[in-house]
Amino acid sequence: MPVNVPKAEALKDLLSLKGKVVIITGASGPRGMGIEAARGCAEMGADVAITYASRAEGGLKNAEELSKTYGVKAKAYKCQVDKYESVEQLVKDVKAEFGKVDAFIANAGATADAGVLDGTVEAWNKVIQVDLNGTFHCAKAVGHLFKEQGHGSFVITSSMSGHIANFPQEQTSYNVAKSGCIHMARSLANEWRDFARVNSISPGYIDTGLSDFVPAETQKLWHSMIPLGRDGEAKELKGAYVYFVSDASTYTTGADLVIDGGYTCR
Repeated sequence: MPVNVPKAEALKDLLSLKGKVVIITGASGPRGMGIEAARGCAEMGADVAITYASRAEGGLKNAEELSKTYGVKAKAYKCQVDKYESVEQLVKDVKAEFGKVDAFIANAGATADAGVLDGTVEAWNKVIQVDLNGTFHCAKAVGHLFKEQGHGSFVITSSMSGHIANFPQEQTSYNVAKSGCIHMARSLANEWRDFARVNSISPGYIDTGLSDFVPAETQKLWHSMIPLGRDGEAKELKGAYVYFVSDASTYTTGADLVIDGGYTCR
């Protein structure tokens, strides 16, 4: 069943998110990819539901900022994506509060701090459960609503690590999970072809504060491998999220957009 061509002609109208409701998981930090995705969507007019796992204060503060800055409806919800019941309840709560869900950005994730031999089985399982299974939980929970509505956009935050094996850090579990997320987007794009679009974004090294503990020499090595010579900033991803959520991308599904300063082209 073909997806309808949008009625709008002007680019500003195609990119407008006025009247849309967007869920963004993992948006409780002050400068992470989740909150920047939420800022981008709110700036373009969307009402937003953001989630936090443990940082309630951060989630509530960000929701208040979004509402005051952009004049949209914004609310923070507690959600643990590694538990399906938590995500299922999130979708129900947002539907009850906002009336619908037009797009879902599955952004919440966990990083790995060891390789296969040095890491524990529990550490491996945690990364897979949050990053891969957590994304599946989000897809399954909102997919039912998208099918019922007859429309929706599901956007996965993957990583360039789904395309390459990073050096020098050892993070096989993370690489495996993110590779799975990219192929999940492709697979769901086919599975949901009659009612929703599914795409992924693969960022490179983005300065969100989570890598501040990494030694300066290691970060210098990373930068030497990046043609643009620096980390990206989360605000440089906003446009990608808005594009995939908006009507500007109605002929885009099953795509993965790599935003890595050129790292993976070498």
